[in-house]
Amino acid sequence: MSAAASPQFHTLSRVECEAILARNYVGRLAYGLRDRVDIQPIGYVFANGVINCRTSEGAKLEVLRRQPAVAFEVDEVEGPFAWRSVVVHGTVYFAEDAGSDADRRAYAEAVEALRGAYAGAMGPDDPAAFRSVILRLYINEITGRTAHP
Repeated sequence: MSAAASPQFHTLSRVECEAILARNYVGRLAYGLRDRVDIQPIGYVFANGVINCRTSEGAKLEVLRRQPAVAFEVDEVEGPFAWRSVVVHGTVYFAEDAGSDADRRAYAEAVEALRGAYAGAMGPDDPAAFRSVILRLYINEITGRTAHP
């Protein structure tokens, strides 16, 4: 009988991490205030180096308005020792179609990215129109790991 091969673990490059972000559409957003940390799944689109998210009003946004520093994770899993994981640390900004020219441009970029990924998003046929708040996660740090048998 042969012994099972040991799994191999490796660090991913930034390019590999960004490729994983680009090919997925659901991640987990971790945020906290004082002694409580929460994590929730959130739909997103990675475009032009920014993670663009759409959500609805609620407790998460109340916390993010007070403490915009977050972690964000995306995984691709095929098995116990066949996976890739990317973790981003950054700051969330609320994208609004108001304010300065830079604010309006950021909002337009986020809307364009979301429309490109989700059919009907942000338009009259939007299947999730209640998700009207757009967040942009600007990356301060990105790391990734992979495992394979």
